[in-house]
Amino acid sequence: MAQRFTPNSNHTLGVEIELGLINKESLELTMDVPEILKRRPAEWEDCVKPEFMRSYLEFNTGVCNTVADVRRDLSEKLQWGYETADELGSTLLWSGTHPTSHWKDQQLTDDDRYEWLMDTMQFVARRLVVFGLHVHVGLDSGDKAIQMCDRLLRHLPVLLALSSNSPHWCGRNTGLHSYRSKVMESLPTAGLPETMRNWSEYNWLTDHLIATDFIHSPREIWWDVRPVARFGTVEVRVMDTPISMEHLLGLVAMTQCIVAGLSAEIDRGMYLVDCHPMIARQNKWHAARYGLDATLADPDTMLAIPARQQARLLLDLCKPVSERLGCVEELGYVEKILEEGSGASIQRRAVDKSDDMHEAIRKTLETTGQPWELKSPA
Repeated sequence: MAQRFTPNSNHTLGVEIELGLINKESLELTMDVPEILKRRPAEWEDCVKPEFMRSYLEFNTGVCNTVADVRRDLSEKLQWGYETADELGSTLLWSGTHPTSHWKDQQLTDDDRYEWLMDTMQFVARRLVVFGLHVHVGLDSGDKAIQMCDRLLRHLPVLLALSSNSPHWCGRNTGLHSYRSKVMESLPTAGLPETMRNWSEYNWLTDHLIATDFIHSPREIWWDVRPVARFGTVEVRVMDTPISMEHLLGLVAMTQCIVAGLSAEIDRGMYLVDCHPMIARQNKWHAARYGLDATLADPDTMLAIPARQQARLLLDLCKPVSERLGCVEELGYVEKILEEGSGASIQRRAVDKSDDMHEAIRKTLETTGQPWELKSPA
């Protein structure tokens, strides 16, 4: 059945962040998410949600017009989440993976859809103990959402490098800055998006995937960026859960600016300069492997340049758009990421100093602080 795209006249925002629930003493993942959800206010049933495993949960905003709205919306829910977790002797972890807890010890959330996914994907699904940041940006047509997936290919590796925050897995240094992205790519419908011509082709594709029982709904297409018909958005899913609210707001602002800027280019009829899929894959791999220390191929010149330089070039493109969208202040947090490094660098430095993997968790908790009490950008 063809999906109807719900158009948005503005580049509205919706943000989803997945956070691990850890015991404050052991620092290991705990299965108390169902207890948290029992205490959830009724009006937040669609905003504070269970996830695949009982050891992590998702906080969602409503529809926001600005990044400042995102901050206010998330802050209220996060403060409640932290206070409720504290009553159970737990707290929330802002990381793309848990550095020491093992995936084999996690318990599946009691949900028919999750049980189907586990039965279908077996051990591939068992390893899904990873946490990401998803950013929805409103668009005015389905065809534009499809074009946006294509045009965002060149920018996804930079967003991944900036957000990279999952260097450890099951008590070991993976050697990567974003191991989460590699775990996600093991899913059959994950990774970089397929090239499509228009909204009709996307409908054709999803209809056939459902008809052949490969998926049950478009929700099971887990591309790094995908269109979402019911919200009228393009959803950028490539990013790790960042280490702090400052990093999150900077990434949300950059994402909104990129999409708004590309949307304006499409409206002006600017020619689409392709990023070759192989170049996009290699750039994503380098971003996952090296984070902000990566070297990325410029899709236009094909010259290899440092990821930090690529990020600064993108930041310069976003600044004029941020003035129009009212997120100049929040976009400034990207400078902080470039200066201090992404969460992965912060975690790795903590372990290098102590040779204790739990120091990555302690340093992450310290860096995150109380995310609803945000300091002003530098």
